[in-house]
Amino acid sequence: MRPPNAIRTFIVTGLALFMVTLDNLIVTNALPSIGEDLGAGLEGLEWTVNAYTLTFAVLLLPASALADRFGRRRVFTAGLALFTLASAAAALAPGTGALITARAVQGVGGAIVAPLTLTMLAAAVPTAKRGLALAGWSVMSGLGVALGPVVGGAVTEYASWQWIFWINVPVGIVLLALTPAFLAESRGGARRLDIPGTVLLSTGLVGVVLGLVRGNEHGWTSPAVLAGFLGGAALLAGFVVRELRTDAPMLPLALFRHRGFTIVNVVMLAMAFAIFGSAFLLIQYLQAVNHMSPLDAGVRTLPWTAMPLLAAPLTAPLAARFGARPILTAALACQAAGLAWTAAASGPGTAYAEYVPGFVLCGIGMGLFFAPVARLVLAFAPEKLSGVASGASNTFRQLGTVLGIAVLGAVFSANGDVTDPAAFTDGLHPALWTGAAVLAAAAALTLLLPRAEPHPAPAEPVRAAEPAAS
Repeated sequence: MRPPNAIRTFIVTGLALFMVTLDNLIVTNALPSIGEDLGAGLEGLEWTVNAYTLTFAVLLLPASALADRFGRRRVFTAGLALFTLASAAAALAPGTGALITARAVQGVGGAIVAPLTLTMLAAAVPTAKRGLALAGWSVMSGLGVALGPVVGGAVTEYASWQWIFWINVPVGIVLLALTPAFLAESRGGARRLDIPGTVLLSTGLVGVVLGLVRGNEHGWTSPAVLAGFLGGAALLAGFVVRELRTDAPMLPLALFRHRGFTIVNVVMLAMAFAIFGSAFLLIQYLQAVNHMSPLDAGVRTLPWTAMPLLAAPLTAPLAARFGARPILTAALACQAAGLAWTAAASGPGTAYAEYVPGFVLCGIGMGLFFAPVARLVLAFAPEKLSGVASGASNTFRQLGTVLGIAVLGAVFSANGDVTDPAAFTDGLHPALWTGAAVLAAAAALTLLLPRAEPHPAPAEPVRAAEPAAS
């Protein structure tokens, strides 16, 4: 007997979400091995991560519109196939350029798959049981985040870095086989695709990030770097003009007229900037300076990556008692304190126990952060735009990750390098202190949020939603 439709949908969407979420962090512990094997420097490693995150960020909203128009199951299947093929291409990559290209295509597939897992699951579950289904969806996302560094470390240590991508292939094939029978086709309201806006945003961001990544190596006033900054800024300005003038914008800029909505999204970008930019450097630091194996580094970051699973359930009762704004402020303050502790403790001779308080504080802060942000994003957006507002918030988080890796990588390169433990430490300290300062500023910014929180809009918050951590 086949399981009920809701169970069948959860099997496919839950496994797909776990695979995509796992892939966000599984690569982090393999970065030193990738750099050594392919001869990639810090710039190449930055693009190995950012190529995935950038395409993921830019295509979240267009992918949602595409699925509403052409059928969610059909587009989900295409995204899953693309993600699987790109995983194989990444595993077979003969050099850094090929790997970065494959990672960018993976990001396209992930941007299609991730939001549709929630959309299709919510549509398949009766309203009375939707809360339980969404809790299960969140658990799968959380497990992917918590296990990503551990699985990546274990695979890299006992097999090779290529296998962090190969493991996606059999999972993807099984899911592709199950999808026609386990998922029902559905559509949303037909929305026009903003292709010019998507092109302007993506190319503009690539130009800016290219300038940030290459600034230290080529000189901040070199023609190549200036061309990246100026060209990227011009394209981003063109994106803003386009979105203001078109009647079918990818990102309705009218949403940002509300002070609360603007602040929440700036805070989202700042959190991702500081936390994921710092994590990019810390994972390499633990292996290069503290001489941990890839598996050891993954296991020993669990106080950070697994803590959100324990802290997140506390957000609902705390928000009910104190409101979402104080919880958001406390979450950012915890993360700022955690990064500051880690920055102060880190050094070539640091014992692991000295890192743990900082990791725990960062993990608690992450666990307390996402639920109040989601609540406030929907609270400060018009009900008819709640789905787009949720997608915009997730896009800002992904863009924060891209900029964090680029900017904190530039701070690292300006003060140190990867040649020896002392030089690595010299670069890491200012990068972590920069991240802590950004988080502290974000915590202060939350004090400007309107005190009266509107009731969150109930309509279609799941259309463009996306996993909480990547």
